[in-house]
Amino acid sequence: MEDLVLTERPHEHVALVRLNRPKVLNALSNALAEQLATALETLDANGVTRAVVLTGDERAFAAGADIAEFAAVGPRLEVWDRLWSTGLPLVGAVRGFALGGGLELAMSCDLLVVADDARLGQPEINLGVMPGAGGTQRLTRAVGKTLAAEMILLGRELSGREAELHGLANRSVPAERVLPVALELARELAKKAPLAVRAAKRAIGRAFEDSLRAGLDDERRAFYGLLQSADGREGVAAFLEKRRPTWSGR
Repeated sequence: MEDLVLTERPHEHVALVRLNRPKVLNALSNALAEQLATALETLDANGVTRAVVLTGDERAFAAGADIAEFAAVGPRLEVWDRLWSTGLPLVGAVRGFALGGGLELAMSCDLLVVADDARLGQPEINLGVMPGAGGTQRLTRAVGKTLAAEMILLGRELSGREAELHGLANRSVPAERVLPVALELARELAKKAPLAVRAAKRAIGRAFEDSLRAGLDDERRAFYGLLQSADGREGVAAFLEKRRPTWSGR
């Protein structure tokens, strides 16, 4: 099996997890999501890891879903529940693109460090669908309804600097500083009392997401419905065929 997720240990209590599909800008396939969920569960259970840095490469954190697979078999969104349930604090380190599912994955992190010139967005509307892995709910809670509506309905992207300005990221730094800063934050987390960090993470999640589950369920139903629509199929086909889509409203 291809290693779509690589795990390193740069510090005794810190793990570095890298998405490893560089040829396709770390597009999120079902297999990658499955391997990532398994890697996080393994780290969560090993009794040694106290913080995780999640990153991609210099070109992309993750540029979105694997559209070819998306068109053929559809995404397995249920695996995202496993990604969200880790008890370990996650520090996202974003360079290049974090689009669609890539931004949704970045928003699942507790702390986020982004490159000044990173590009963050939810462009699903351009495929005739909508975010389906938490984008409509988490982005709106993070940046507010006005900006979230512009990003989700119009496909607006934010730079890393804008992401920090609007509260979507904790730090915006030059690209070469992203990983060092993220690792330093993870080392600081690893120095704290592990049980307290886990409990505090869980409490923050409750404050942020207590009413989120219903929204996520509604989002998922709407996403799958759009995926089966004529416009959804047309948007994905147009992307793969590198042409402008023709919308029918069906």
